[in-house]
Amino acid sequence: MREIILDTETTGLSPAQGHRIVEIGCIELVHKKPTGNTFHQYINPQRDVPARSTEITGLTEEFLRPFPAFAQIVDTFLEFIADDMLVIHNAPFDMSFLNAELGWAKKTILPKTRATDTLIMARKKFPGSPASLDALCKRFEIDLSKRNKHGALLDAELLYYVYVELLGGRQRTLAFELESITEMQHADKSVVSFPSRSFSVSSEEEALHNEFIATLTGTRWQEK
Repeated sequence: MREIILDTETTGLSPAQGHRIVEIGCIELVHKKPTGNTFHQYINPQRDVPARSTEITGLTEEFLRPFPAFAQIVDTFLEFIADDMLVIHNAPFDMSFLNAELGWAKKTILPKTRATDTLIMARKKFPGSPASLDALCKRFEIDLSKRNKHGALLDAELLYYVYVELLGGRQRTLAFELESITEMQHADKSVVSFPSRSFSVSSEEEALHNEFIATLTGTRWQEK
């Protein structure tokens, strides 16, 4: 099963207000494991980049100016994601931007059903608790030391680790370990032979043994 972990960075909060995508990061998963195949692209938004956006992402209008516009990379992006499920944190946000950009590029928009929203997963799993990507990384003890600024590919990588944990990754690992232990417990045991006792027990040893057995309860040693 192929899935795409996806994250975007934008110039603002709403495409309806003219904001645009400035970065896309994607990580390919097959059977919940990264293949090493990624898609990463900076995008010229063809507009100014507000100071607040630069504060969050570190991306400036000057830095983004040499990069292609979304319409120039859209076919490569669509080829990468193909028809597979997208895994996104707060999917309505990213999907609204992607579909706005796809519409402006005269491409078919993505249905909402294409996205698995890890924000919804987190809120169901931990109702009432903070569910931002940062908060979930801290909950699952995922290293955030590289996240000085928001970056689409880095955030997609962090989201992969969060996604695995939300699916019960550690529990699955534990179950596998327990299964292995069970198999070991049911494996054939080696037979160890001890030399026979060829000398008799003294009366003193027998008395001490019987005294010890008297201290035990509910054991087969006391059965007649």
